[in-house]
Amino acid sequence: MSLFAQEPLDPLNPAMAQTAAPPVMEARRWLEGVTFTPERPLINVSQAAPVAPPPHALRAEMARVALEVDEAHLYGPVLGLPALRAEVARQWSVAYRGPVRPEEVAITSGCNEAFAAVMATIAGHGDEVLMPVPWYFNHKMWCDMNGVKAVPIATGDDMLPTIEGCARHITPRTRAIVLVTPNNPAGVEYPPKLVDMFYALAKERDLALVVDETYRDFDSRDEAPHAVFQQKDWGETLIQLYSFSKAYRLTGHRVGAIVASDQRLAQVEKYLDTVTICPNQIAQYGALYGMQHMGDWVAGERDEILKRRAAIEAGFADLAAKGWALLGCGAYFAYLRHPFDIPADQLAPQLVRDAGVLCLPGTMFRPKGDKHGAQELRLAFANLDVAGIATLFARLAALSV
Repeated sequence: MSLFAQEPLDPLNPAMAQTAAPPVMEARRWLEGVTFTPERPLINVSQAAPVAPPPHALRAEMARVALEVDEAHLYGPVLGLPALRAEVARQWSVAYRGPVRPEEVAITSGCNEAFAAVMATIAGHGDEVLMPVPWYFNHKMWCDMNGVKAVPIATGDDMLPTIEGCARHITPRTRAIVLVTPNNPAGVEYPPKLVDMFYALAKERDLALVVDETYRDFDSRDEAPHAVFQQKDWGETLIQLYSFSKAYRLTGHRVGAIVASDQRLAQVEKYLDTVTICPNQIAQYGALYGMQHMGDWVAGERDEILKRRAAIEAGFADLAAKGWALLGCGAYFAYLRHPFDIPADQLAPQLVRDAGVLCLPGTMFRPKGDKHGAQELRLAFANLDVAGIATLFARLAALSV
């Protein structure tokens, strides 16, 4: 038999075998064999990531670091560049009106690693984590591959969970509540009072509250998104996650952050040292430059995203007249309910062929068998300008399924 013959993979961790395939990669396979023309090019609203490179000034700074800062090519501190940790702490203290120390900040290789590192310190096989649905699929995948039960928490018509609905699912095996705001996939911004109430619940029940604020730079509100950092003992309960990828277009460079107690970060350090040893050094210098020099540029990016959000909301009337519903809209996302008598996981591949639109079905964001997911689609609209949004809606309105 050939040494390269394909044999069944054995042994295979059963938990890994039961974990769903990466949804964005699965969706890309729907493009195989489909031809798009200049008159009707593909509209790709499947992935929430900038497609443009970082601005020239940031790239120039990273190039300078690569050429002039020798230590940037060596292992750095496991928890990240001290200057970047200090800058995050300084800006967070101002934005949230509560003190954050550099020792309470860790830099990671993207926000997904931040989540994995934090959860590795919180939950083990057989434990439970509460997550509102629709949930971010990578959070669910981490739970599945580690034998942690992701407990779905229902959301209402406003796509927000309730404290009462969450509390009903707390058991002796519950270790954490996970929130994402602005939300991926639904786009909704959690009201500050709601986040504060979840903090109070988690604190009362001795749980961790993990708040993923990857899209905080595109929040439509000017006030702080919550007041948890104003609590003197916030580090006993709150763990915040953040990503530099969206604000500074650093997706390929993988830079994220954790804000938590220094005791928690001492445990996180074990995970990070085992997995990546240290975050990308040059990327961290880029993130630091962005934080210190590109505030106005980021504000302009936010304004553009808010214009596109407004275009989604204002232009939805024609789709609404055909039975579509806009369930949530904000940050990079519009979350829709479609009117067709076909499950979303069958409709989404059909949209590629019939409308030249690549998006993700709600079934990728909900537990298997959840009837709501069959009627839902997520549109990641951040890479469409206002004209592109109009074209997208025209194609969806013309559908006959």
